[in-house]
Amino acid sequence: MKNPMYEVASLLLEKLLLLANLRLCSVGPGAEEEEEKRASYYDTTCFKRGDLLEVPRTLFVHFGIYLGDNRVAHLMPDILPAFTDEQRQIQRMVTNKRLILGVLARMARIRVDTVEDFAYGGSILVNHMDEAFPSKALCGEEVARRAEKLVGATAYSLLWNNCEHFVTYCRYGAAVSFQTDKFCETVKMIIRDQRSVLASALLGLASIVCLGLAPSTTLPTIIIPFFLWMAG
Repeated sequence: MKNPMYEVASLLLEKLLLLANLRLCSVGPGAEEEEEKRASYYDTTCFKRGDLLEVPRTLFVHFGIYLGDNRVAHLMPDILPAFTDEQRQIQRMVTNKRLILGVLARMARIRVDTVEDFAYGGSILVNHMDEAFPSKALCGEEVARRAEKLVGATAYSLLWNNCEHFVTYCRYGAAVSFQTDKFCETVKMIIRDQRSVLASALLGLASIVCLGLAPSTTLPTIIIPFFLWMAG
């Protein structure tokens, strides 16, 4: 039986996404054909137990650890375990609604899926991070055992505990995220650039002109440029 709180949260999020013109993945006519297509897309014979798999996306890279027998352990934000303990429901593919609500609630799960469900049609890079990581990779069996030991519910943080932290801990013994480091460096550059102070002040003044003089518009117009100027 579905939890009513989850249903309400899902419905609200779906409406917001529709208003934002975002298309949610849904099962419809041709879904079975698409599944078959994806299932035949990957040759898992070239993967070894303990391999680090990367799937480049538009805005980020998703990571997982290959466990053998067409299984991949990967960390995914997921709100559903907060509402149900039924493993059959939880093990179904994580939808966009479940994922976004999981990010907002800072809840995730290290789960085991097929290579097809993990990659979802994307190209897969194998052990690509070995070249960039300062530490030598552990042996494949140790990597896979670490991943299997961590399977289950976990906290989620976009910056401090994401799928990249999970795989780097398993393969190299240190939880690191190059994506997070790059994001933080970009934020630092924006803060250090004094033009951001002027831009935030102009945006604040524009909000006052459009929305009127009120604490909700005046305070951010003063505080944000001040902190940017002090931090820069």
